[in-house]
Amino acid sequence: MDGTKLLCIGHRGAMGHAPENTLLSFRKALGLGAQCVEGDVYFVDGRLLVIHDDRLDRTTNGSGHLQDHDFEYLRSLDAGNGEKIPTLEELFETINLKAGVNIELKGPGTARSVVDFINARRKDGWDDDLILVSSFNHRELEAVRRMDPHIGLGVLIAGPPVDAAAIAVGLGAYSVHLSLKFVDHTVVEDAHLRGLRVFVFTVNDPDDIRRMEAFGVDGVFTNYPERVLQHYKTERIIGWG
Repeated sequence: MDGTKLLCIGHRGAMGHAPENTLLSFRKALGLGAQCVEGDVYFVDGRLLVIHDDRLDRTTNGSGHLQDHDFEYLRSLDAGNGEKIPTLEELFETINLKAGVNIELKGPGTARSVVDFINARRKDGWDDDLILVSSFNHRELEAVRRMDPHIGLGVLIAGPPVDAAAIAVGLGAYSVHLSLKFVDHTVVEDAHLRGLRVFVFTVNDPDDIRRMEAFGVDGVFTNYPERVLQHYKTERIIGWG
């Protein structure tokens, strides 16, 4: 198979092997050969933190709402295996241009800080084809587009993808990100005809991986990068381009 056909995106790093959204998980994804990684980002106490939930209970030894705590307390928590909740800067330092990064915006008011962060990273060699910004909150994506039209956008759709491609085109997006439950040939073809890439979450079962390839999707978010990569050549294709 052609290694460029199905992009392997490490979901919250390689969360099938290490605590999600930790530097350990992102290092594992790199070690397994993931071409891109995805991490969830909140803006809390003046910092961009990589964590999925708006509460601390599931992924850390803390409790309560993320936004109710300061940075010092949040950094004192164990996010699994002794790992800390990382900052977005630490995530980028860990990846170090070795893979593309999908920043998923979580919570309100994240867009401005992420745009500023990306602008600063460009000086360090992070080209636009290495970074993608996605969100279920399309207003946040609209804000990113207004502030910086060069940043690639991924439109996340949680349910049935009714008019998903049209919504993405309206936002000037690069890609549409769809749930595995609702993907079929028709949806993928419609997105491709509109010039969009199609990335599907979360694809872990080998049969589903093969099914997504048959549908012609461009890439999959997976907790187990090796399950995707074992079907493809090992050549490294880095980024979203």
